[in-house]
Amino acid sequence: MLIIHDLCCQHENTDVLFKNISFTVNQHEKVALIGSNGVGKSTLLKIVAEESSYFSGEIICSSKPYFVPQLFGQFNDFTIAEALKIKSKLEALKQILEGVVTEENLEVLNDDWTIEDRCAEALKYWKLEKLNLDQKLATLSGGQKTKVFLAGIMIHQPDFVVLDEPSNHLDFEGRQLLYDFIKSTSSALLVVSHDRTLLNILNKILKMNKNGITVYGGNYEFYTQQKQIEQNSLKEDLQSKEKALRKAKEKERESLERQQKLDARGKKKQEKSGTARIMMNTLRNKAENSSSKMKEVHSEKISGLSQDLRELRSALPVLEQMKFGFDNALLHKGKMLIKAVGINFSFGNEPLWKNNLDFEINSGERAVIKGLNGSGKTTLIKIILGEIIPTKGNIYLADKKAIYIDQDYSLLQKNLKIYEQAQAFNDSGLEEHDVRMRLNRFLFSQNDLDKPCNALSGGERMRLMLCCLTMSKKTPDLIILDEPTNNLDIQNIEILTAAVNEYEGTLVLVSHDNHFLDEIGITKTILL
Repeated sequence: MLIIHDLCCQHENTDVLFKNISFTVNQHEKVALIGSNGVGKSTLLKIVAEESSYFSGEIICSSKPYFVPQLFGQFNDFTIAEALKIKSKLEALKQILEGVVTEENLEVLNDDWTIEDRCAEALKYWKLEKLNLDQKLATLSGGQKTKVFLAGIMIHQPDFVVLDEPSNHLDFEGRQLLYDFIKSTSSALLVVSHDRTLLNILNKILKMNKNGITVYGGNYEFYTQQKQIEQNSLKEDLQSKEKALRKAKEKERESLERQQKLDARGKKKQEKSGTARIMMNTLRNKAENSSSKMKEVHSEKISGLSQDLRELRSALPVLEQMKFGFDNALLHKGKMLIKAVGINFSFGNEPLWKNNLDFEINSGERAVIKGLNGSGKTTLIKIILGEIIPTKGNIYLADKKAIYIDQDYSLLQKNLKIYEQAQAFNDSGLEEHDVRMRLNRFLFSQNDLDKPCNALSGGERMRLMLCCLTMSKKTPDLIILDEPTNNLDIQNIEILTAAVNEYEGTLVLVSHDNHFLDEIGITKTILL
């Protein structure tokens, strides 16, 4: 189906994006491609889909792939039929049915007499029956655009499908439809995703870095088990090297002390025996040369072990290298923060929710707001934050420090550099070296501090936001997270999960990521 051998891709400025990429996707095989943000996963998919070029290597594909991209802005001026490349066939079929049976129409249709039926079936499966194929993509939501391109798989019925983050904009219902489709399809799949529920449906994992690919012959759960075995082995190697380094340093110290004693004893003996000065100088030089050689031998060994240790530590999982350090929120557990009684919100005369909402959120709880796209989750967040007042019912909001973090981390100021942004949150008066030290704990090196916030990846923005929260003299009593795992790779989702689990305050979030919700211990669900 797909064979890739020794693929290399580089930017126009000759910087290599990735190299030594080799793998295969067999017929009917369902394969996941994972790796850190910026490693080149999306670029690799575009190359496979024949939408981007590469520098060197070989690609053999027995069937033209159908591509579902991650971003759809380039299609905004297209109709649905144009974006799915079915407009000409539909028009040819329409003309033939109206009696215009020309050679050109028959050639365009290419005996595809069921295309209209497949379009109707595909749109129905993806809950898009109300859409018109002549409708512009600019009028659709992100989730609808994703579903349109997923519907295209059912319409075109390709042997090989390439998908880039297909669950990113989907709500719970859309994700479940996607999971069911992936389980049932006979097409070969190559999927980039950070959705761990989806990754567990696929039967092979390709872990990509800039220098190649490691193949794991199982789903994501199998991959994590193998990674744990590798990490345990790495920790054992690390402990062994640390022990060897301590012993080498002890041996160096003992050898030098022994040599110094021998040299001192020899010198006294020579002085007593009345050895000539010229001979004493010769013997002293020999002793110094011997000590110098001994130092050199020990120094080389220690230097080699230290280098090995640095390499092993750099290979440790990022979570092993990070420290969060959140202070506890000051509100005592169980205090009522929010109480809604029969609330609703109207745009015009129409209430947003069919049933009025009743709920209570107490200090220390973890609540998730669930609902389909367009069900009013953002409106409810604004009510909880006190930014808008419900048009019906009553809501009690306790005095508290609340912070709202959207999926773009727009609390960060794009015009500031990393260090400047950290200082903007530093209302506790931390000294400069403390600010730099905290940034380093969140994996921002000295060389990163002048990088502008608008150049940061989603994962970097998330880490900077978490770091900034630790700078404030008062930890928020309530943190509201809106789709926090969108645009994050798996490594950064794990960082976010660890940080959220360390935070002891109250949490309200909107998320369709069931795996993430399970890991952070949700205690309450508000269903819209």
